[in-house]
Amino acid sequence: MKKNLITVILVLAVPIIAYMALTKSTATTAQPTDAMNKPQVLKFTSKMCLDCQKMNTVFKEIFPQYEGKIILTEIPVQDGTSFTNSQIEKYNVTLVPTIILLDSSGKQVRRIEGAIEKEEMNNYLKDLK
Repeated sequence: MKKNLITVILVLAVPIIAYMALTKSTATTAQPTDAMNKPQVLKFTSKMCLDCQKMNTVFKEIFPQYEGKIILTEIPVQDGTSFTNSQIEKYNVTLVPTIILLDSSGKQVRRIEGAIEKEEMNNYLKDLK
């Protein structure tokens, strides 16, 4: 009887603990108030999304050359903070990855939904003023 109870508890607890570990947000997000007249990239993402992981790789490869010129704000959609929720509502984000490019005045100049190739993303960032 004791073995059955332990087995049932483990079967129920392990997936819940795994889900909590996977969805816990560890990403640091910059607030848009840091923009100070610089272009900004808002990257709405999720750890459980394969296209998001592809875009994370793209950004790791190309974004270092834009460091200090463009502000990157990563927004993990499932973290549930008021900042995240307000940004999701403000930009009407319904799927991930969604990447919003803002010019230095804060005006949205491009919206990218889904994964794109590194060269295409690099061209968009080059044109961002």
